[in-house]
Amino acid sequence: MDKRWVLRQQGDPQAVESLSQALNIERVLANLLVQRGIRSFEAAENFFRPKLDHLHDPFLMKDMDLAVARIEEAFRKGEKILVYGDYDVDGTTAVALVYTFIHKLYEKVDYYIPDRYSEGYGISEKGIDFAQENGFSLIIALDCGIKAINKVRYAKAKGIDFIIGDHHRPGDELPEAVAVLDPKRADCGYPYKELSGCGVGFKLIQAYSKKNNLPFTELKRYLDLVVISIASDIVPITGENRILAYFGLKLINHRPRPGIEAILKFSNIRRNTKESITHTSRYRNYFSRELTISDLVFLVGPRINAAGRMESGKNSVRLLVSETLQDSDILGEKINQQNNDRRDLDSQTTQMALDMINNDPSLQHSRTTIVYHPEWHKGVIGIVASRLTENFYKPTIVLTRSNGLITGSARSIKDFDVYEAIDACSDLLEHFGGHKYAAGLSLQPENLDKFRERFENYAREKLSDAMMVPEIEIDAEITLNHISPKFYRVLKQFAPFGPGNMSPVFLTHEVVGSEDTRIVGSNHLKLSVFHPNINTYPKDAIAFQLGQYCKRIQKGERFDFCYHLEENEWNGNVSLQLNVKDIRMIDG
Repeated sequence: MDKRWVLRQQGDPQAVESLSQALNIERVLANLLVQRGIRSFEAAENFFRPKLDHLHDPFLMKDMDLAVARIEEAFRKGEKILVYGDYDVDGTTAVALVYTFIHKLYEKVDYYIPDRYSEGYGISEKGIDFAQENGFSLIIALDCGIKAINKVRYAKAKGIDFIIGDHHRPGDELPEAVAVLDPKRADCGYPYKELSGCGVGFKLIQAYSKKNNLPFTELKRYLDLVVISIASDIVPITGENRILAYFGLKLINHRPRPGIEAILKFSNIRRNTKESITHTSRYRNYFSRELTISDLVFLVGPRINAAGRMESGKNSVRLLVSETLQDSDILGEKINQQNNDRRDLDSQTTQMALDMINNDPSLQHSRTTIVYHPEWHKGVIGIVASRLTENFYKPTIVLTRSNGLITGSARSIKDFDVYEAIDACSDLLEHFGGHKYAAGLSLQPENLDKFRERFENYAREKLSDAMMVPEIEIDAEITLNHISPKFYRVLKQFAPFGPGNMSPVFLTHEVVGSEDTRIVGSNHLKLSVFHPNINTYPKDAIAFQLGQYCKRIQKGERFDFCYHLEENEWNGNVSLQLNVKDIRMIDG
């Protein structure tokens, strides 16, 4: 698939020069900082050296005082508290965080994760009935509930109060809860709007701790859960999220909780710290580099998600709150097997969907992809939607049948707000919710054709031809001589990378590849690159799914390429390599 190369607007030259001198770094690196809105030595220091002291006062969030007061009241009166959350990574980490915190202070607390298949997303009447039957009078809902108007009303009639802790977009009406914590509320003045659901849960325990003079140092132990939610829910790694992610990664790399330790074991990961080597001597593989946000996205998050996709999200919470390696190993092995089953099912479903698209000319020529099969497993349709979006680069919805409704997951492309598109069809839907780039929905079977047509027409109005071509945003043009050990040491400090602070992409012109350029794996290109007329050491590179250029590069043809820098670990050795995003051969 062809890609557009777009060079980002370069920073103000005067600001770049000033920052370069103040920090004693190359102009290229100073420009990357200015592009990120960092223009002073102090701002750069805060960026490179995040501080927990810079987290916002949790009481700036609307209703936080009411939420803390209601929890204090429950403690005084001896009420039973139920911590309720969604079955995905963000929901289960949020539940594990708030449940563990409360349980250390108070015994009458339990947690509840709705069943994906019998209850669906968010707050359910079944969950509320469970609370009533078991004597719970306060439910703390996390990563869900912002649109649960009727469910909260149903609970209220049964004498059950709600505290909502969500981060999704509210509707026009808010639930009649004791407190509604959501930085995206129109009337909420909280300075940072992009917290994960687990992040909102963290602000709740931060607020309780501040009100009751509990040491903030005790809260650091929960940051591993927060960073996993930030990574897996694909929220921006900017502002407060960047601080939480920075310290959460440190915790995972040096002292992870037993449940995360078990997940890392079954991902065949070890960390290079003395205490970890002693603690995890059973592990087979050895990683001398530190784990990154990408590791959480691709190795840790899917395993936590697998329990809710294949059986019950309660197993993920049990794993995350377990206190011994023995208990964690048992649960971790079970969840790892569920993840293996999920991958097999995901692969089968993806192939079915691809066949469906390849055999349907109308889908091939549409602006969107909407595919439906009544027997697809509900637990994998979100993953399949992501894969189809990568394949065809169109807003995509994958639908299946569940409990008499057609239900599905949506994924989007750059600059197309899939939530707004679904909202434009809301009169045809039973439920919907989500974000700009990912959403869920359900509808009556008789509305499917109307929904397909409405969604497609909305996309045709909003999507230009250019928007349908994948874009590679390039941060700077450099020569290979720029890439030195010092350059990379500074660049590493831009991490953690993720949305809002992506790993910089560089463009280098007119290079050639080594004679031993070869295809590895399915269609990946392994090579070394260098400038033919400049004295420089060759740089090792990997180009995934770009094997079609192998023969031309072997012949010595010149090319331009864009890439980002990363560390490659192999057999315990760590080296710098260029991860190639795209190649353009220079004709003639």
